[in-house]
Amino acid sequence: MTKVTVAVKRLPHGAGLPLPTSATKLAAGVDLLAALNEDLTLNPGERQIIPTGIAIALPSGFEAQVRPRSGLAAKHGITLVNSPGTIDADYRGEIGAILINHGSKPFVIERGMRIAQLIVSPLTNFSWFEQDELSHTTRSAGGFGSTGIKK
Repeated sequence: MTKVTVAVKRLPHGAGLPLPTSATKLAAGVDLLAALNEDLTLNPGERQIIPTGIAIALPSGFEAQVRPRSGLAAKHGITLVNSPGTIDADYRGEIGAILINHGSKPFVIERGMRIAQLIVSPLTNFSWFEQDELSHTTRSAGGFGSTGIKK
């Protein structure tokens, strides 16, 4: 496992909240917290950018991804609209989680609630090599369900 140090800035409305941490020793990411000043109700079908109260400075060659929390998705239908949300190494603004309620009931988001998770990953740099034809595979252009759902 590669360890990288990421600079973090706690914003004024994040005061009093702990910095994001891993829930378990082998967790892939850290839990992002809602840095709200008051409870926010997310009605079915509604989406909101939820502030986390932190900004980060990733080292060059890394990205961060904001991902949904499986428990919120399974139990309440709460997930992210853009999943994963990408944070580039040159972004210095507040991390926000664009939550959407796909559930059937209003969901209340409280200050300090764990709303999403953040993963930091190394990037692979690439360049385009344009060709008139691509190599053939068994699958080729088959996609969007082309392999079926049953074995």
